[in-house]
Amino acid sequence: MLDYEGDTHVYIQIANILRERLANLSAGDPVPSEADIQYEFGVARTTARRAIHVLREEGLIYTVQGEGAFVGPPAGGPRKKRKVPLYQQIATEIAGDIKAGKYRPRRPIPGETALVKEHDVARETVRRAMALLREQGWIYTVPQRGSYVSPEEKWPKD
Repeated sequence: MLDYEGDTHVYIQIANILRERLANLSAGDPVPSEADIQYEFGVARTTARRAIHVLREEGLIYTVQGEGAFVGPPAGGPRKKRKVPLYQQIATEIAGDIKAGKYRPRRPIPGETALVKEHDVARETVRRAMALLREQGWIYTVPQRGSYVSPEEKWPKD
């Protein structure tokens, strides 16, 4: 339980909690992401970032750009795979819906706002999922109109 009124900064309290949890993990295990910490403790992203920074400065964890934070020093054991990023999960789900016929070619898919509500994620996460679907050829976007399912011949080949 965090003490918001106490004399210890919240990010230090979170770092202390995480430090205890790290004792049960082995080198290379992933550490909770800033978003996970933010959600669990109900704090701002900067607070979560500062807690991670404390542990990194102590040499208990290390971060890898684009992959996250891991237990141990940077020269530690092999990193274990993190779960699939949320935007990739959303893109995979939408692509599956397209293949299953839920969304038909040249017809719109739900907009950003609807997808944000449906998946309970940030708008940027939905935008990354949409960008991935565009790159793969599943959808195309018409400015001021929305995103549409690409014709079947443009879909990626499995």
